[in-house]
Amino acid sequence: MHRNLVRTLLSSAAAVALALVAWGCGSSDSDSTAATSEGQERSPQAEAAVADYRGYLEENADELVATTKPFVAAVVAGNLAEAKVRYAPARIPYERIEPVADSFGSLDPRIDARENDVAEGEFEGFHRIEKALWEEGTIARMSPVAKQLQRDVEALAAKVKAVELAPVQIADGANALLGEVSASKITGEEERYSHIDLVDFEANVEGSGAAFEAVKPLLDEGDADLSGEIEADFKMVFDSLQPYRTVDGFVAYTELTKADTKKLAVAIDTLAEKLSQVPAEIASSEHG
Repeated sequence: MHRNLVRTLLSSAAAVALALVAWGCGSSDSDSTAATSEGQERSPQAEAAVADYRGYLEENADELVATTKPFVAAVVAGNLAEAKVRYAPARIPYERIEPVADSFGSLDPRIDARENDVAEGEFEGFHRIEKALWEEGTIARMSPVAKQLQRDVEALAAKVKAVELAPVQIADGANALLGEVSASKITGEEERYSHIDLVDFEANVEGSGAAFEAVKPLLDEGDADLSGEIEADFKMVFDSLQPYRTVDGFVAYTELTKADTKKLAVAIDTLAEKLSQVPAEIASSEHG
């Protein structure tokens, strides 16, 4: 991770941790849109931000369940070629909501852990099947793993729909998604067998952008200039991906040069520096 981005993310690390703890607790919709812990009612703008982002989470949670089904079906049927085609579409909605998913205890590692992230014998989920598809060349023993993956994404979707949200948490989630890009997508560590890291990269940035857009009206009230700069930086990041786009996605990560990855890292770094300022800026706007 680049030093500037490390400094940026560390500046809001405590807030991110608190946000994810709150996300993991979960509550009903009525609880999440009622009074805050201080007994203050949220402003209409804050309520609108929560409703906007909740809709995005639910949409992507449903998409995750829907796109995982044909992927799992292909794995269970032993259709290696079809499973490879279905893998990337199933990854996209997960990567868009990853910070929220990451807050639900053992669900995230069961769904998304890389081989070196968990104890020996606990490697399962998307990346276990990814390894079977691209490195081992057989999915003969992956049916139980695939079926468990489907159960886990369905459980995740149910939890996402009950998660408690607040504008500052949403802003911190936008930061966390950029951290995911820098920590595992720029390095090529996430999709080490399929090399579809740029698919995940774009999905993380899309999720970050959706979180930012939800709280943008609150930021506009306090610092419209910063808001405009962040929008421009998001566009810069998406533009930086364009040279690597193909008809059906992106080139393999292994085709990128060091200069390519440095360019992408600089774009993320620039955006993260500014986006990290948003939680503090909107905190005073959360209550009416």
